[in-house]
Amino acid sequence: MNMFSKAVIALVLFWQTTAFAAPELPKDIEWLTNDTDPVYASPEAKTGGTFNTSILSFPPTFRVVGPDSNSSFRSAVLDNQLSLIGIHPNTENITPELATHWAFDKDKKTMYFKLNPKALWSDGKPVTADDFVYTLEFMRSEHIVAPWYNDYYSKEIGQVIVYDDHTLAVVSSKPVPDLHLILGIQPTPRHFYGKLEKDFTQKYNWEIAPNTGAYQISDFKKGKYVKFKRKEDWWAKDLRYFKNRFNADTVIITVVRDFNMMWEYFKKAKQDVFALNFPEYWHDKSKTPVVENGYVYKIWFFNDTQQSASGLWLNQDREIFKDKNVRYAFAHAMNIEKVIEQVLRNDYFRLEQGFMGYGAYSDTAIRARRFDLDKVEAYMKESGWKKGADGIWEKNGLRFSVEVTYSIEEHTPRLVVLKEEAKKAGIELRLQKLDPSASYKKVMEKKHDVAWSGWSTSLRPQYWEHFHSANAHKSQTNNITNTDDPEMDKLIDSYRNSLEEKERIALSLKIQEKIHEIGSFVPTFMVPYIRQAYWRWWKLPTPPGTKHSEDLFDPFGSGAGGLFWFDEAVYNETQEAMKSGKTFPPVTSIDETYKMKLGN
Repeated sequence: MNMFSKAVIALVLFWQTTAFAAPELPKDIEWLTNDTDPVYASPEAKTGGTFNTSILSFPPTFRVVGPDSNSSFRSAVLDNQLSLIGIHPNTENITPELATHWAFDKDKKTMYFKLNPKALWSDGKPVTADDFVYTLEFMRSEHIVAPWYNDYYSKEIGQVIVYDDHTLAVVSSKPVPDLHLILGIQPTPRHFYGKLEKDFTQKYNWEIAPNTGAYQISDFKKGKYVKFKRKEDWWAKDLRYFKNRFNADTVIITVVRDFNMMWEYFKKAKQDVFALNFPEYWHDKSKTPVVENGYVYKIWFFNDTQQSASGLWLNQDREIFKDKNVRYAFAHAMNIEKVIEQVLRNDYFRLEQGFMGYGAYSDTAIRARRFDLDKVEAYMKESGWKKGADGIWEKNGLRFSVEVTYSIEEHTPRLVVLKEEAKKAGIELRLQKLDPSASYKKVMEKKHDVAWSGWSTSLRPQYWEHFHSANAHKSQTNNITNTDDPEMDKLIDSYRNSLEEKERIALSLKIQEKIHEIGSFVPTFMVPYIRQAYWRWWKLPTPPGTKHSEDLFDPFGSGAGGLFWFDEAVYNETQEAMKSGKTFPPVTSIDETYKMKLGN
């Protein structure tokens, strides 16, 4: 063997033993787990039955990233994809999901995880550390056409380190507080997606990706329904925080394009549960034979959780809303209190700002601008507007006439009151009700004047998505007000970069004050409870939900979902009773176990 050949062999051996050698775990690692927090599922729960529910429109895609993916159906897919760790819905402590153990590095950037060796994808493939490496590759790819995810997984998540198939570390790009809320990421199946190409959004629009949760899509018909089947041999079914949960054998989500029609379907037992948060339904429409004869139960369950930022979102890229005075005038022209009193029967509470219910992170001193005709007039005149012949403000040929885009028919009476009251203030609201998919598409493309909408919540306030200029003036981002304010950007960047909880809390309060000052969001209502009607053959634990439950009949959510179960004996009893005319005592329960303290 010549010297050149020996050198080549030596070089190969060097790379095999160095460049491709697995990294070593730190010596002083302290592994943690949680097998002591209270369980909240019922030991009486049993599997079986088909749970029928509905949505107003068929999802535009089964993808969870990319164009048109952020619809309400998206949660049904994401909730069946477990993360490394979860959060206990009552204690807010870390709980195991795909990982059995975790550890924190002293650098405040790194978490280590031990994967459950039993964890499987729905196609039977094992979940490995490489699936989390692939999450970064996937989320950073331009081919998924998801700028928010591209940015987040590039700027917030630094890397994933693999020690072996079941041991990994997830590293933040910088030290952060609440590290577990950021680094407990979900896996992505490399074996399913492989190399991403330019045709990703089209290729995977209706593909059913493998998941790790309790259910998987088993059948669907576009425009009609999506069916989920429970995995009988689900790998996690006996874990402490998953046992006695996710009990329905089948979940069928049917498209019913009208809310009133949903109610009719429910009364005929074509649906198993119906939301009664609307006062008209709780107080009036529920006075119906199936309820009064005891076949259907009613429940009012108070929770204590973060409140949705529900209200009117003003598009500042519209010429009329570039002026802060005009935005303030718009807010003072919205008679929210009259809606609460006359339409909502004082069942709802005024949302004072968009981030209520976050504990110390919420500025409880902020008060939403109230209906005030004098203030409307003062702000409009200050900006040089005058009343036209029809009583509507105008300036340079522009009338204060704006379109309000919304999607739920039951909200029409609320908006009609706002419209009538706004006219007194010299503002014309043109109400535009669209199909939920069309409404969502219009708003995400930033083609709206005013969006009547609410957002989902998280354990800590999230500002970058909604109020940072990085997400302004472009479609498919959540900054639907197109807020573009340098001072706001600095505050948000500081909030994202801060490690100290006290500093983050102080910044959070300043950001909320800044949002209030900008005035592009008009908060409307909050509903710190759940009201539902359900057929009596579905059972709930005691108490019937958790501190953070937002739906007692959520079939999928890994945190607080899947607590209900089907009672076949009661089903048969009820069917016989309805045929024979037998009735049961009506049941309405009110549970205040977790009722939050309200200031109004």
